[in-house]
Parts: sequence; structure tokens; C-alpha cells
Amino acid sequence: MLAYGTIRLSDPDHGPGLAWTSGHIALIAGVLLFGSIFLGLLRLSEPTTGAARLSARVATSLGLVGAVAVTAQGVIDLVVGFRADDRAGMERLFEEVQSHPGVMPTVYTVGPMLFYVGLLWMVIQLAAQHRISVWRPALVVFGTAAMAASLDLLPVGGLLFAAALSPLGRDVTSHGAAHIRKA
Repeated sequence: MLAYGTIRLSDPDHGPGLAWTSGHIALIAGVLLFGSIFLGLLRLSEPTTGAARLSARVATSLGLVGAVAVTAQGVIDLVVGFRADDRAGMERLFEEVQSHPGVMPTVYTVGPMLFYVGLLWMVIQLAAQHRISVWRPALVVFGTAAMAASLDLLPVGGLLFAAALSPLGRDVTSHGAAHIRKA
């Protein structure tokens, strides 16, 4: 998201071209990496039983469904960018795609929101289980709020997500869930 947001800022027209294409490829790659992040967060939540296990699995599932929706949006954006000659042509193609029943909620509104809901749910649950520090969910909230406030703040949101999540990779790969340091 950081790379996509930064590339996006370099293109004031937000139209077809190298910045549009490379930015959306970065977005898709970044969102696909969140598949591993969600599964890593699920591993950090274990061993749990009963309601906590179900909660972690539901949160992970929501996050993964949201990641698929964001990926679909990125692919649509790429195709529109390849097919259009200018921003006006892109707008026409977007209207055509979004006019199909179910596309708006699935790919543009509800679906992508599940990504953020799942991510926030997981980090809050991990903080409640004392597996991670409470500042991590706070950074995810601030990052999500920044991105929701303006697409121009995507780099800020990406940095906040990276600050919240990047240290966890070390914990997922080198420590069992029972030995995780509260970082």
C-alpha cells in the first residue's frame, strides 16, 4: 500500500499510463502479501480454544475475503487503464463495469471493507490475548483512518500498517505462539 500510494501521488492525472499500471501492480502485490500476514496473525492467536479460535478464524476469513475484493478492484483498474486512452475513457469503462449488479458492493464498498475489519479484529484480539502490544491495533486504526480520509494519505496508512505489522513477521517465523515476546 505504501508503494501504491507513493506511485499514485506521482500521477496528478490518475489516468492510464506507467504510473497507473505500476501503482496498481504494487497494490495487487501488496494486498496478496496480506494473505500471508492474515495467516501469520492466525498462527499468533494459537493455541486458543472455543470462542477465541472461532473468532480468530472468522476475522482471518473476513480479511482474506476483503483482500480478494481489493485484488479484484486492482485488476479491474488495470484492465480499465489498459483499455482507455484517457481519464474520460476510464470513467466510461468504470461506469460500465460498476453498472453490473453486485459489482459495487462486492468489489468497491463492502468487500474491501472486510479487509480492514478482519485486520483490525485480528490485531485487537491478539492484543486482548496479550500476544501483541496495544499500540499495534492503534496504528492499524490510524492507518485505516488515514486511507479512508483520503487516497492521498495511502502512503501514511501504509507506513502505519508497516510499523504495526512488520515486527510481527519475526515473531511468527522464529517463535512459537507460546514464546512470543510482547513487542
